[in-house]
Amino acid sequence: MEAILAFLGDPVVTRSLGAMLSVLLLIGSWQKLRDMVVFAAAVDNYRLLPDAMVTPVAWLAVVTSAVAINLLRGNTAIDCGCGGLSSQPLAWSLVARNVVLMGIALLASQEGASRPLVWADYLTTVGVVLGLLGLYTIANQLMTNAPRVLAVRR
Repeated sequence: MEAILAFLGDPVVTRSLGAMLSVLLLIGSWQKLRDMVVFAAAVDNYRLLPDAMVTPVAWLAVVTSAVAINLLRGNTAIDCGCGGLSSQPLAWSLVARNVVLMGIALLASQEGASRPLVWADYLTTVGVVLGLLGLYTIANQLMTNAPRVLAVRR
């Protein structure tokens, strides 16, 4: 356990997670800003906020709560509004994904151990960020495709 905590406290790990989360949020923000009407409609589908608050909603915790509330209501046929190449219906996997992202945000917000970083650390950070973004993209596409695959199997 001590080795895991030491690993998670390493500045390369915390900076890599922070950079990956930053790039991920930038991509998501860009997709939403690119078509604000679609984003506002996706948020409005949750039916949780007054119309005046629909557009500025960007808090991951609020969105995650909205997904969970709608899943409990049985509203699974609406698009999550997450962005990406294809629409993604609500699913508990989205809640789990967002909880993981919140955990990454908590880890990334830590200062990490106070050791000086060398050039290899920065190179490692770039590799970790690209790898984590690749894994995120793969997982997100699998979550998008899962309902379609299940529909075909029936």
